[in-house]
Amino acid sequence: MVVGVDATCWANGRGYGRFTRELLPVMVAEAPSWRFRCFVDAAARATFDLAAPNVEVVEVAQSVSPTAAAAADGNRSPFDMLRLTRAVAAHPADVFFSPSVYTYFPLPPGIRSVITIHDAIAERFPHLTLPSPRARLFWKAKVSLAVWQATLVLTVSEFSANEIEEVIGVPRRRLRVAVEAPSPHYRPSATAADTAAAAARLGLPPDARWITYVGGFSPHKNVHLLAEAHGRLFARLGDATPWLVLVGKLSGDPFHGAQGQIREAIAKSGSAPRVLWPGFVSDEDLRHLHTGAVALALPSMNEGFGLPAVEAAACGCPVVATTASPLPGLLAGGGCFVAPGDIDGLSAALLTLTTDEPARAAMGATALARASQLSWRACARATMAALEEAAR
Repeated sequence: MVVGVDATCWANGRGYGRFTRELLPVMVAEAPSWRFRCFVDAAARATFDLAAPNVEVVEVAQSVSPTAAAAADGNRSPFDMLRLTRAVAAHPADVFFSPSVYTYFPLPPGIRSVITIHDAIAERFPHLTLPSPRARLFWKAKVSLAVWQATLVLTVSEFSANEIEEVIGVPRRRLRVAVEAPSPHYRPSATAADTAAAAARLGLPPDARWITYVGGFSPHKNVHLLAEAHGRLFARLGDATPWLVLVGKLSGDPFHGAQGQIREAIAKSGSAPRVLWPGFVSDEDLRHLHTGAVALALPSMNEGFGLPAVEAAACGCPVVATTASPLPGLLAGGGCFVAPGDIDGLSAALLTLTTDEPARAAMGATALARASQLSWRACARATMAALEEAAR
């Protein structure tokens, strides 16, 4: 079977880029008799390192990389999308796979396809994710066309499938689930020295403790509430307060950002002496950071999966995560789960994990055991089953 793939999202630094980079190599290895025809732009081509006998790369010229143009207040050039459509028409496939709706472009008429929608966050919270009426209009049009054209819609959790059915209106009979997993790279540090060295490289002082947040600084992530909860912890514990380490790109993120709101919350709480903004952190340093953390906090309004929390759990780190996600089920017993916007619950969870070491250790062990049950191989097989079904 020949599978066309929209690989223009390969270079994206957020969750759907990680999804693509982790999933495709496993699919390629699992199905050596299939041919994967990957369509990329120049930015994706520069980082595309998937080389195998059954992989073909088709580079398509784009005036702006889809990973930059497809989100927040950007827009896709109709001519760029037409070039991609024509390229797919010129290289026929039995089925076409889009790992993310963010970089979706119209497919040639009649082609069977599977489109991945990771969550319904933009539909549920449009004013927190898309900064202008124009952006919201284009997003709605793109998702509507993608759903209409798709043979099947793939998503990454049962929670997300329920959200997509309820909010976007995709019937459950057209939805398929392929559950994500932590990269094999994420595992506990071999030694405490590894953890300490990574912490020092990021600027944390010797003997520091820390709470991590990993991801974008978009309004719906509720990082400002995390900063407020950390400020409460600082007011109570003073110098015994763990650092709050906010990991994520500080510039060049094409998604809607709320850094100003976060920095204001930090300044108001007086906790700035205990907050670190390291920017981008490599996977190697990040796994050591997770291993040594008091907790990973992900207090979002909504998560279709919550991959940063699962990656932290795979390093033995307990989580403080939103209940509006699959995380309470995926990592049951592996942390504290708090309703979106519940600042009192968030503050109490951070205090528990900071001051109750036996409870923190037990949650960390459970988080590791739960995360170990997830695999990209299972995700790949579920995705391939959806592609085979759509191709019939």
